[in-house]
Amino acid sequence: MKAAVLGKNGVEVRDASKPTPAQNEILIRVRASSLNRADLLVASGLHHGRIGGGEGRLGLECSGEVEAVGSEVSDIKAGDRVMASAPGGLAEYAVTDRDRAYRIPGNNMTFEQAACFPVALQTMHNAVVTAGRLKRGESLLVQGASSGVGLMGMQIGKLMGAALVIGTSTHPQRRARLKEFGCDLALDSADPNWPQEVKKSTAGNGVNLIVDLISASVANQNLEAAAILGRIVNVGRLGGTHGDFNFDMHALKRIDYIGVTFRTRGLEERREIVRRMREDLWPAVEAGKLSMPIHKTFELDDIAGALAVMQSNQHFGKIVIRVA
Repeated sequence: MKAAVLGKNGVEVRDASKPTPAQNEILIRVRASSLNRADLLVASGLHHGRIGGGEGRLGLECSGEVEAVGSEVSDIKAGDRVMASAPGGLAEYAVTDRDRAYRIPGNNMTFEQAACFPVALQTMHNAVVTAGRLKRGESLLVQGASSGVGLMGMQIGKLMGAALVIGTSTHPQRRARLKEFGCDLALDSADPNWPQEVKKSTAGNGVNLIVDLISASVANQNLEAAAILGRIVNVGRLGGTHGDFNFDMHALKRIDYIGVTFRTRGLEERREIVRRMREDLWPAVEAGKLSMPIHKTFELDDIAGALAVMQSNQHFGKIVIRVA
């Protein structure tokens, strides 16, 4: 089978062994996959959980048809159309735990659309609802809101009853589109005065929950914009992994600063994340109430071009790879 692999001269598409599903796994004939920031890390030679390093496979999520199932899988069968979080999903075939895959709702959602959902749904439900403990009527700010997970985070916040949803982006054209995805107030995180705008919009109290995809470069501004007893959930590090941090303000406001990642979670933890997400969000997915824009679609053979677009940080929403 063909797979996107990190070789000695960079990312390339070449032959790889077709995987075999274990007892609790399914084998997916991949039709589409979508890129995530982790794919850039793997492309640079680093590990990201189970993928990457050396001549590692790329991909975190995909959609396609089930070709085979393990002996312990009884509620999904060959031929089912599924979307899934799947290590090595940028390939013609991928295997994943049965509980991390779900049937594509209805017949109107394309494989390209379906490939955009798994990681965003799981990541942002965990960040907004489980780790962030968003309560109905509270305010939510998503830093880096024009990314795929950022757009999903705002929609989840609105769906779960946030009274005010704020999104940030440094690009004016992207900020103008954030309202399509649940944003009530769009701010420029490159503007040093954005925390004051947050305070104005929250009657001077600050925002209850910040879901942060940027981190280092905005860390102290996040502390300034947060309410007393606010929560900040560190999801991504687009602004750097190290930076200045105002520990006094952190203590003064008694802020919960929470780090989340899938890389150090075991299988049962990941299954529980999926279970909770499905319980809260799956009816909205089936009803078409949650959406994800596709910035551009590439063929698998042009994976290098797709990664270059992601590296340039000029996309809005998801970058999709058509596999077959």
